[in-house]
Amino acid sequence: MIFAGILCGVLILLLKVPMPLIDVFVIPLYILNLFFLILVLFTPAINGSHRWFNIFGFSYQPSESAKLLTILLTARILAKENLNEARQLIYGFLCVLGPVLLVIIEPDFGTTLMFWMSLMAMYIAAGVPAFYLLLMVSPVLSIIASFHWIFIIVWIILLILALIRFRLSWVTITVASILNLFLCIIMPVFWSGLRDYQQNRILTFMDPMRDPLGAGYQIIQAKIAVGSGGTIGKGWLEGTQKNMNFLPEHHTDFIFSIIGEEFGFIGSLVLLVLFALIFWRITIAIRDIRVQERKIAISGIFGYLVFQTFINIGMNIGLVPTTGVPLPFISYGGSNLLINGLAVGMVLKYLNERGFMK
Repeated sequence: MIFAGILCGVLILLLKVPMPLIDVFVIPLYILNLFFLILVLFTPAINGSHRWFNIFGFSYQPSESAKLLTILLTARILAKENLNEARQLIYGFLCVLGPVLLVIIEPDFGTTLMFWMSLMAMYIAAGVPAFYLLLMVSPVLSIIASFHWIFIIVWIILLILALIRFRLSWVTITVASILNLFLCIIMPVFWSGLRDYQQNRILTFMDPMRDPLGAGYQIIQAKIAVGSGGTIGKGWLEGTQKNMNFLPEHHTDFIFSIIGEEFGFIGSLVLLVLFALIFWRITIAIRDIRVQERKIAISGIFGYLVFQTFINIGMNIGLVPTTGVPLPFISYGGSNLLINGLAVGMVLKYLNERGFMK
């Protein structure tokens, strides 16, 4: 509640501060945030990670503010005139690389995904050709397809057809296809090189009952909570998975499971509709804004908020692996609430001033 009150005050101030003044502070704040990301690595570990500063009883997570500041800086660079496609790709990658490397060291793999998804959204808004984006994500799809030879064949055929549709040279198509095919073939060798506990984590995600009291425990308990809610739920504060502490982190990463348990399918659906309305309004803002830098920035904000919501809800119902990603505006956490609110506040700021710049 304290952070919510701070957010309301900061939003009022944000809407009144002139935009040029905000632009002046983007680069210094980005550099300062990098310093905080380095400094946080020397703080005491919490649950095996170095992510938080504890100041007078309040926790601050610099990786949260890094997301918004990185988006603002990257948008400014990608919007520069006379910047060819290759430089857009390189400069955008370099802007994101520093925060990503520091966040990985913490470690916080879930947050690093937010950086890459926002970068992809900004590339699209900046007009980077789609085949570049396809080539960037193709290795990930090749890894997924490597689990079965039929998937490998179908994926390589689809990749070749997509590249042909983009009218690329046969040299580019051949090289991209060979590299992705090689990645598909080499993955079983890489898999056999993993240690037993690493393989078990992946296999447990696919079948949580392999280790119901270990790696699969959170997924199983979360699905129990969602399923036990039925249509209308057990009632507010009546969730047994929460009250009896069967579900760890039920106030942060697994808050959606508690909503499903206490408010049922109807309550979960209402929450999803509210998220859909917010995201729909942001897409309208992207359409209405004419300044390229601001359009790119809003696209980055849209990308990370949508993906963060998808990852959190997906892991609560067993669709994606468990990772430390909070649900925007819902999960407990002051810095997460503050930065997500400021991100939406920047969208409002751009909309309020769209009549002054074309």
